[in-house]
Amino acid sequence: MPRARALFDYPRYWAECFGEAPFLPMSREEMDLLGWDSCDVIIVTGDSYVDHPSFGMAIIGRVLEAQGFRVGIISQPDWHSKDDFMKLGRPNLFFGVAAGNMDSMINRYTADRKIRSDDAYTAGGKAGKRPDRASVPYAQRCREAYKDVPIILGGIEASLRRIAHYDYWQDKVRPSLLINTKADLLLYGNAERAVVEVAHRLANGEPVTQLTDIRGTAFMRRDTPEGWFELDSTRVDRPGRVDKILNPYVNTQDAAACAVEQSKAEPAAQGEADDGVQVLELLPNPRIARDRTVIRLPSYEKVRNDPVLYAHANRVLHLETNPGNARALVQRHGERDVWFNPPPVPLSTEEMDYVFGLPYARVPHPSYGDAKIPAYDMIRFSVNIMRGCFGGCTFCSITEHEGRIIQSRSHESILSEIEAMRDVPGFTGTVSDLGGPTANMYRLACKSPEIEASCRKPSCVWPGICENLNTDHSSLIGLYRKARELPGVKRVLIASGLRYDLAVRSPEYVKELVTHHVGGYLKIAPEHTEEGPLSKMMKPGIGSYDSFKKMFDKFSKEAGKEQYLIPYFIAAHPGTTDEDMMNLALWLKRNGFRADQVQAFYPSPMATATAMYHSGKNPLRKVDYKSEAVGTVKGERQRRLHKAFLRYHDAKNWPLLREALTEMGRADLIGNSKHHLIPTWQPAVEGGQSRGAGRPGKGGGRLLTQHTGLPPRDNGAARRRKPRSTSRPAR
Repeated sequence: MPRARALFDYPRYWAECFGEAPFLPMSREEMDLLGWDSCDVIIVTGDSYVDHPSFGMAIIGRVLEAQGFRVGIISQPDWHSKDDFMKLGRPNLFFGVAAGNMDSMINRYTADRKIRSDDAYTAGGKAGKRPDRASVPYAQRCREAYKDVPIILGGIEASLRRIAHYDYWQDKVRPSLLINTKADLLLYGNAERAVVEVAHRLANGEPVTQLTDIRGTAFMRRDTPEGWFELDSTRVDRPGRVDKILNPYVNTQDAAACAVEQSKAEPAAQGEADDGVQVLELLPNPRIARDRTVIRLPSYEKVRNDPVLYAHANRVLHLETNPGNARALVQRHGERDVWFNPPPVPLSTEEMDYVFGLPYARVPHPSYGDAKIPAYDMIRFSVNIMRGCFGGCTFCSITEHEGRIIQSRSHESILSEIEAMRDVPGFTGTVSDLGGPTANMYRLACKSPEIEASCRKPSCVWPGICENLNTDHSSLIGLYRKARELPGVKRVLIASGLRYDLAVRSPEYVKELVTHHVGGYLKIAPEHTEEGPLSKMMKPGIGSYDSFKKMFDKFSKEAGKEQYLIPYFIAAHPGTTDEDMMNLALWLKRNGFRADQVQAFYPSPMATATAMYHSGKNPLRKVDYKSEAVGTVKGERQRRLHKAFLRYHDAKNWPLLREALTEMGRADLIGNSKHHLIPTWQPAVEGGQSRGAGRPGKGGGRLLTQHTGLPPRDNGAARRRKPRSTSRPAR
């Protein structure tokens, strides 16, 4: 609807559609309708404003509103001047600045550093509505607008850039985001607890400079305060001789008592025991409280200039991520320290229910009229049932933001949200997803709270599923059954990624999923088939996929359904060789898969795989200058080659693949039979692309990986295509 009309109709629109749940105001006119002379908190965001619990600005805004604060939204402001940042007036407490639901650089650029043509979090899908590293110019304009107003950073960009981090787009290590933004405080992870405490303490007149004791926050200070014991990170994890322990994240004090870890211990490498170094194990001083200990990481200047120290710092950071035992960290930047308090305590089920039960409008702000917001369209009929992921995949940044401890909602809260969804315009009875970061980690946790609080492992499922992990899927099965029995609900689908090595532990869950909740295709992510890259990803072997596929096929047949698994794979991940990609291509062809959409490794800030990419070292083990080297794929030709292997069926890639296979001594894979990977012939070119290359239709939709046994998708291409030439050699 037009902007003026939308504002004029707000009171009736809100009352009729959303009861007592108006949108958070985005203009002075909307503030006037609410009877506000000012806002207590103004949230600046790089996304279009959608009042839905899948959008961070909506959650934080509603949580603060429920605490009695008046919250305004400045969405996608013009960052070239301070004018847009002043349109709601001066906030009484603080500006909350976030780049949006994604890191702004990942949002804008592809893995090949090319500018994307669209933005899923913007009305109309328009690109260019937010700046690069959006947190920086947003914070700078807020400071220009009102110099004395505290600036609080938040969101995933702040989480992943809170420490000195490798920036893929500049190919260098950048300082903590606090340095460039000059913000007063940075909240990382899920920040409901922290933002409420910050708001109340500021409202009580406490200076922002005194807010130094809140978990999940980072800030700048001159020196370590009195009463704290400072521990050098090289004492925690010395970048020297490599320990012979398979899983270096286990607590060294508990290793002797842990039969699981003892059974995984590696024998000492020949000649390594007598290296002339006397190794002493220094246990922490029992008189020094862990909560008064801070670990000093190598400075920004050191990690910027020394990739090995960068890998070491990244490793120590991941060692200190368990809220149950993490210590504070500090890293010098020039003449000032950036201090990182331990991670936030996960929300309980009751707290999760409270957050998701707040009065969200569940639709975009009316000022956008009929413009589509692609990210909203994708999730508007889905329900987030949990947070966190204990998979620990090294290329993923979910755990760096949400943590490894699963935070689950109750059945009642989830079912209530589904019932509310029935009133959302466009709902036809299909719930598109009940999920989260991983669909089937709902209510899974360590069997022992004591073990969970002391564990330092990066993953509960790698190199195998931990014996202490509860893998009971019964609560999730019950949720699925209750959801599809709700009046007005015709179907409940599962679209979130599935951890299949966990799923096979519960055949009843797989049967329930396959029988009732798969819409013909189920996406899963084995990521690779070869042990080399899989070990650097911390992903299970392809044998786990095979086990799941047998169950999937069995239960699909029993249900009388023709359904297919759609596997996803990553090209050019650290630790991947050309031979690994060749073997993956052979597996794809042998199993009848053709990837129409290729995912290349994207080095996101702070991820462990990004540290591998930058340093050439493996932070999953202790790091030194002679420790295991990790091969990385950085050159343009090799990255194109790895993607070409994933799309072995595309004729455009055949010349590069022929050249590479010949260089690799595998010319035997070039031939015209079905047993060869690629043919010797090259088809004619039509309109700039080889015929038969499996290109998407003119409609522009990106296709998923398909099984070649499926009937072709009708996108109109067949009706437009000219008859095939008969000059193609016979097979």
